[in-house]
Amino acid sequence: MYHFTLIGHPLGHSMSPWIHERLFRLAGLTADYTLTDIAPEHLSGAVDSMRRLRGFNVTIPYKTEILPYLAGLDESAGRYQSVNTVAVNSDGALFGYNTDCAGFLHSVGEIPAGSSVLLIGCGGVGRMMATECCLHGAVLTIVERDLPRAQALAAELEQRYAAGSIRVLEAAPEEDFDLLMNATPVGMYPRVNACPVSDAVIARSSRVFDVIYNPTETQLIRKARALGKEAVGGSAMLVWQAAVAESIWNNTSFAPEAIQALITEMQAEVDRLFPAEEAGI
Repeated sequence: MYHFTLIGHPLGHSMSPWIHERLFRLAGLTADYTLTDIAPEHLSGAVDSMRRLRGFNVTIPYKTEILPYLAGLDESAGRYQSVNTVAVNSDGALFGYNTDCAGFLHSVGEIPAGSSVLLIGCGGVGRMMATECCLHGAVLTIVERDLPRAQALAAELEQRYAAGSIRVLEAAPEEDFDLLMNATPVGMYPRVNACPVSDAVIARSSRVFDVIYNPTETQLIRKARALGKEAVGGSAMLVWQAAVAESIWNNTSFAPEAIQALITEMQAEVDRLFPAEEAGI
């Protein structure tokens, strides 16, 4: 039997075991997936114990802290200096990957060169989303309360990828966008009635992507769909990044229809575990 885990701290409720157990079944593998909460002072010893596994995932706060323990990095992990998936070879050497970016691109769809993108937030996953937009040649506007952080990211992206001028603003401008993306926790359970932008901003955006998966339909997604917009929540990204991790660990592949069915099943499970009536404002 193969063994996998997710390391992080603190680890609250996670959908990762639920998702991976279903992916194991789809692939016909006998494997298990657990959660391993590791306090920062114990990271070094815990990483050594991970070498007996076939692979593991990494979440906050260790996506960067794991780097010194790795024998090598995939190109995507090197690009972001952030790892969420680790494969263990037969000698116990650890190799890092970033499947968040693949999950994001599978979920958000095309980002055509020259398209105008409004990104809300650029910390953590927002940084990856901003980078992918630049790599695809999008015209990027970042709205971020922490202006120095956003300005530093914009300068880095312009230098590294010869990206055109990236705007950094404290509030969304009154103009049209091809794609609106939320990379903040605004609207996450239990504060489900919050929305990161005004109705007017949503109305002026052709497509919407929200990284949040709980609730499965955030206020942002709900409002966008009510206006007839194409809108995708974070469930797709979460399932796709897990599927890509599985392909790294086990050389498995999954039909898009099977992944879509799993996304739908996961959304129903999240709604069951976190009823809307129990959420606060």
